[in-house]
Amino acid sequence: MIARATMSQNIVIIGAGQAGAQAVISLRAEGFTGPITMVGDEAYAPYQRPPLSKAYLMGTFERARLFLKPDSFYRDNDCELIVNTSVTAIDRAAKMVKLSDGRTLPYGQLLIATGTRVRPIQCPGADLSGIFYLRSIADVDMLQAVFHTGKKLAVIGGGFIGLEVAAVAAKHGLEVTVFEAMERVMARAVSKQVSDFFESAHRAAGVTLLTGTGVEGFEGKDSVTGVRAGGKVYPADIVLVGIGVHANMEIAAKAGLECKNGIEVDKFCMTSDRAIFAAGDCTFHEGRDGDWMRLESVQNAIDQAKHAAAAMVGKPKPYNEVPWFWSDQYDLKLQIAGLAKPGDEVVVRGDPVSRKFSVFHLRDGVLAAVESINTPADYLVGRKLIAERAQVAAARLTDTAIPIKNVVG
Repeated sequence: MIARATMSQNIVIIGAGQAGAQAVISLRAEGFTGPITMVGDEAYAPYQRPPLSKAYLMGTFERARLFLKPDSFYRDNDCELIVNTSVTAIDRAAKMVKLSDGRTLPYGQLLIATGTRVRPIQCPGADLSGIFYLRSIADVDMLQAVFHTGKKLAVIGGGFIGLEVAAVAAKHGLEVTVFEAMERVMARAVSKQVSDFFESAHRAAGVTLLTGTGVEGFEGKDSVTGVRAGGKVYPADIVLVGIGVHANMEIAAKAGLECKNGIEVDKFCMTSDRAIFAAGDCTFHEGRDGDWMRLESVQNAIDQAKHAAAAMVGKPKPYNEVPWFWSDQYDLKLQIAGLAKPGDEVVVRGDPVSRKFSVFHLRDGVLAAVESINTPADYLVGRKLIAERAQVAAARLTDTAIPIKNVVG
């Protein structure tokens, strides 16, 4: 049973990111008129993170455009926004949170939207200056200050963040080397066909890709001068580490909430405490196919926040959305819907040489996932068919003479 928020109860949101901002929007849209307090540990109001490693780093996206809403939005919607402050404890018995500045906030209902933090690299020399991570506006501002033509940039990790930064750096005229411990880039996120395509694109842009190459350490006295990997030392003026993230679930675990690979929530985004909800990258939830997972995506943050808000005001709707993701590298837009699994039948539509193609994943004849490069129609239709659990014939997908909207026949 979900307890409905009364209009006199304060709803407290821990975390001022995409999920937190969406929760404020949705709570007001759902008719909640009581007070809302949002607590964030950064100096800013909620902002978009995806542009940070792409257009914002490139310098083509103004800082003002990062923010999800103007500051006036929070004032106008009776949301007290507390920045530069963290929550140090949740007192479930007293229904109160303790803040790092010594204050306490009572709550009727609580939403935890604490997101993730970067996973630090553990190797000799990891504390040298010149080694950067990318998670916040401040991180990008520091990186931009040294992002100069001719500099040697070493990117540790060939995932989305690492490759997006590599693409921007190559455009800026930096000498880029990417170190990826796995045998192919983006291996956890995309098919081999897509990995191979992006590896070729990066190499064509002058990026050196070293797959199957783990980093053993960093060279340098005060500042980094090289990366030691595979028994060799590669010169580097700047290092960008992008080796994944950790869920910020410690505050929830300390309060006794169920946590595994994130804060465990049910279909309504409710935790093991019926007065506490969670949304976004920090959650561990059951997906559409019954698999438990933690998703790091804007889609999940927005949709879980919407469902949490609806449940808080007594209008629970089960969360059953199709996951989607994207990455921009050079002139290539990768759009993904659904989650592929080993054993899926993989079907390629279009010619990778054209830089416009899609990879579809069929599971027992049902469309389970799609990866589209510069083919937005394939992605949009694919996402709709995944939601419908549509049966699709592989032969119709490969036949580009059949319009994508007509592949179910």
